[in-house]
Amino acid sequence: MIFQIENKNIHASDAGQGIDNQKETIVFLHGSGLSHIVWSLTEQFFSNKNFNVLSVDLPGHGNSDGPCLDSIEKIADWLETVFKKLNINNLILIGHSQGCLEILEYAFKYKERLKKLVFVGGSNKMPVHPDLLNLAQNGDSDAVKLMMKWGYEGSKKFIGGNPVEKIIQSPRDISQILAVDLNACNNYSNGYEAAKTINLPTLLIFGELDKMVNLEVGKKFSNLIENSKTYIINGCGHMIMIEKAFEMREKILKFLNS
Repeated sequence: MIFQIENKNIHASDAGQGIDNQKETIVFLHGSGLSHIVWSLTEQFFSNKNFNVLSVDLPGHGNSDGPCLDSIEKIADWLETVFKKLNINNLILIGHSQGCLEILEYAFKYKERLKKLVFVGGSNKMPVHPDLLNLAQNGDSDAVKLMMKWGYEGSKKFIGGNPVEKIIQSPRDISQILAVDLNACNNYSNGYEAAKTINLPTLLIFGELDKMVNLEVGKKFSNLIENSKTYIINGCGHMIMIEKAFEMREKILKFLNS
């Protein structure tokens, strides 16, 4: 699906089904420097379970026109513009990593449009190591390698190679997309307050081996959200929707049907 926001083309993968107003809509939000592609093992599954699905490419990412938005707050406001444009309500937001911060800020500002939330490999604050920021700002490919190493030491086990390298392929991708996203994550400071205000059904999924959002950080995050549910996937790192897609999506489906 391609539509326009402020005369810019925006892409959202909808599993080829469009939007049926009789169905609930799941919106998938990707992490830093990535695109809708990371949800390829997930969106068709939920489309087949009678949900509308939208895997959104943020501005400047994937097939969406740029430039990138440089703060989590701006992204949350932009998402509201998207949902108004598409006239969709009763939303289920599912975000990974940076996408979790976007959910927090969106829910803080626009909770009346929401039904349920799912955080995958995220927290209420996501500070970025200065070394990673510097590499990304310089367009250095070592930034991608560092992300994968910190995400999960066993990233070399991915079938077909490093999934992040498949999406972030050039110095421009690193300096003008990834670096902007990482700075947005590093500068976001409203996560604690936002998490404390959530009163929607909420599921948090963490990877046992995740080094970017370790379990101690994840548990502190889950404690901020009243009546939330937490699920830990064993033998999994930060790229949960790629490493353990089948287990993740079954757990999400059970939550959404409960």
